[in-house]
Amino acid sequence: MLNWAVWVKDLKKRYGDVKAVDGISFGVSPGEVFGMLGPNGAGKTTTIEILLGLRTADSGDVRILGMTHPEDHRRIASVIGAQLQTTGMYLTHTVREMIQLFSDFYSEAAPVDELMDMVGLCDKAGALVKNLSGGQRQRLAIAIALVNRPAVVFLDEPTTGLDPQARRSLWDLIRSLKASGTTVLLTTHYMEEAEQLCDRVAIVDRGRIVEMDSPAALINKYFKHIAIELESPPGAEVDAASLRSLPGVANVAADGRKVTLYSSDVPTTMASLLGTASHSVKHMVVRQATLEDVFLKITGRSMRQ
Repeated sequence: MLNWAVWVKDLKKRYGDVKAVDGISFGVSPGEVFGMLGPNGAGKTTTIEILLGLRTADSGDVRILGMTHPEDHRRIASVIGAQLQTTGMYLTHTVREMIQLFSDFYSEAAPVDELMDMVGLCDKAGALVKNLSGGQRQRLAIAIALVNRPAVVFLDEPTTGLDPQARRSLWDLIRSLKASGTTVLLTTHYMEEAEQLCDRVAIVDRGRIVEMDSPAALINKYFKHIAIELESPPGAEVDAASLRSLPGVANVAADGRKVTLYSSDVPTTMASLLGTASHSVKHMVVRQATLEDVFLKITGRSMRQ
């Protein structure tokens, strides 16, 4: 076993007949931003909760900075931070009081004002938690996760509920954590987020890791073509099967009214496409392939399904 900050081997967790986590294995290097990607129910949150010691695995091995649960639980808790999708808060406390409350658990905590500034909540310092929006509570949960200046931070869907500006600000915060040497393990179903932030990603589907590498390597592995994305108007339908025979087309993926062609010769494909299917196309975009395309190709379904 190498010097991993987080190390997981053959992790399994079952709820009745459901295999929530089905043999997951991965390692996260110190200072790495590692993403777990997948739709709701893929097993991401259960994996995080096992890593935090909040749930017990049926089998498998988990190590955080070389330590294990439950033997080293207190030591692990002192060097990690976690933002979960549901973080318990006192609704009648102010933002400042909530951060201070968690800071008091540690002998060396980050200053409260510094934490509020990091997550953009300085103007809400005196606001009661019950009066915060969902996005503001999310940012407060992230501030609480950072009170002890953790060596490893777990972020479970950290930008859910955030507006675009707040999301970008959080991306900058995660980049600054990486620059300071902090290890970050995040779960997300936002593919752009993973491409922007993660050194490596694990694509999780039905409790298993189906692929793992850097975003660029995964895209290059599965797609050496340009994507042409088509959307049909309501009531109309693009005949995906007929598009496979168009010149330059290497693959076709259908997702409801949206069809994506992957072409090695975009001008030729476009010329033929406009001559055969223009009547059934409402919207068309030419773009590079993304992690969303990779996920769809590997699993046969989109992140929204």
